[in-house]
Amino acid sequence: MLNDGTDSIESIAQRGTLFVCHDCDALQRVPAVEPGHDALCVRCGSRLFRNPVGGIDKPLAYIFASMIMFVIANTNPVMSISILGLVQNASISDAALAFIHAGSPELAAIVWLPSVFFPGLTIVGLFYVLASIRFDLNWPGTRTLLVWLSRLLPWGMLDVFLLGILVSLVKLAALADIALGIGFYAFLVLIFLYAASIASLETHTLWEHLGGDYERQFEAENAG
Repeated sequence: MLNDGTDSIESIAQRGTLFVCHDCDALQRVPAVEPGHDALCVRCGSRLFRNPVGGIDKPLAYIFASMIMFVIANTNPVMSISILGLVQNASISDAALAFIHAGSPELAAIVWLPSVFFPGLTIVGLFYVLASIRFDLNWPGTRTLLVWLSRLLPWGMLDVFLLGILVSLVKLAALADIALGIGFYAFLVLIFLYAASIASLETHTLWEHLGGDYERQFEAENAG
């Protein structure tokens, strides 16, 4: 039974686990790691994993806040464009819809998938996994979902989409009056919260809570 995310992580570290270095393939038993410190390979000195400060509570709080900001950012206009008295509100998904109406569904997919679908799926999936572990809920599919989340993480490109918005603002500023909407500020906060949640995660710790079987399977698949 998990009473506290931090305590459970420390108890795992105190047991010591067998770990294979990704750089030199040295098999070693990792001793207790203090919170906020890294476990290093005894042979080559490479970083094996980190014992994060705050346990699971910290990334869970970031992910929950990210879910709220994600909903706000996608249900409110990012900007309002005014040309000759005509006002047009634009949300994040409106860019993809514009490409669909222009007969370019492939461009719509390129815009919408990495900016909305993959980040949204990752945020909801991480909340599912972290809540299941933190509150000892043992929700079905947690291990399988964590495997897929490890593969989806590189496809979340919120920062790239923000760069595209900024470039559009610069180009449209000379042609129309632009007012930033609630969706833009929510999207900006979302980027920082999402980055903080990913930075505070340590997948090794999650796999230790889940038994570690899928971690070894996942590492074996990527090593091959």
